[in-house]
Amino acid sequence: MYSNRRLHLKNNTTLMKINSLLCTLIASIILLSCASQKKKDQTISLSGAFALYPLAVKWTEEYHKIHPEIRFNVSGGGAGKGMADALAGAVDLGMFSREISQEEKNQGVWWVGLTIDAVVPTISDQNPFLKTIKTKGLSKEAFTNIFIGGTAKDWGEVLKVPEKGKLVVYTRSDACGAAETWAKYLGGKQENLLGIGVYGDPGLADAVVKDKFGIGFNNTIFAFDIQTGLKRPGIEVIPIDINGNGLIDPDENFYDHFENVLKAIADGIYPSPPARELYFVSKGKPQKQATLDFIRWTLTDGQQFVKEAGYVPIDQEKIDYYLEKLN
Repeated sequence: MYSNRRLHLKNNTTLMKINSLLCTLIASIILLSCASQKKKDQTISLSGAFALYPLAVKWTEEYHKIHPEIRFNVSGGGAGKGMADALAGAVDLGMFSREISQEEKNQGVWWVGLTIDAVVPTISDQNPFLKTIKTKGLSKEAFTNIFIGGTAKDWGEVLKVPEKGKLVVYTRSDACGAAETWAKYLGGKQENLLGIGVYGDPGLADAVVKDKFGIGFNNTIFAFDIQTGLKRPGIEVIPIDINGNGLIDPDENFYDHFENVLKAIADGIYPSPPARELYFVSKGKPQKQATLDFIRWTLTDGQQFVKEAGYVPIDQEKIDYYLEKLN
């Protein structure tokens, strides 16, 4: 009987130890889960438009300096990826670089505008017709014939000069705001654009630089060096003959320096499109407080970095409207 009692006490002690271990394990799991959730709540993920990527990186770097507890994951991939990731909940914010469509609104997209930039037509600085191109520019009609109509196949024909040179068209292979915006300027959609498809803004710029007979388009930030204000090595911007008179008039000739281009965009001289607003998008209004706080900062204190990063600020009336969407 004494032996049975000892066995019973031993079993109780063992059970108590097991229960204690289980409680400790459960508490640890809960603490780890809370820590993991806290870390998740303090990490903001962004993906999407190459056009907005440099400014988004600048913003995240500056914001992290004053809020070191907030971590960021930022990736490019094009506006199409940014919208898809945002609607799928794969990222906190998509970076988007074209007008929000009704279909996207129907899917519950929420957005705020942040800044303005533009798409510019680009060629190689080794193009043998460069002097004539800079003098005459190309009209909207000429660009439409090249990129959508497919009727312009020779530089000499386009520029109405006797010299010949096969015109090679490049476009974007990824769903992107730059292509959609450029196409909209020409009266079409991205799928209407002809040419050799190249992935990404850097890829398209590189393809044009390497082909002296090539023509493409790029976001301004990939055509100009924001440090020097000059065009990036090997690339030239085709001046747009806005009034269609066959010459680049003094008020149309602002492509020599990035600052002048940005001023032309801000003043409404450069057409819109291809000038356009850039956005953060998400599936419904963001629920995470860290995300809302970051967006609010980009529209207030963060606006001081817009010009420095090579973009055009949006006006205060629009900023106030977007801030109201955060409340």
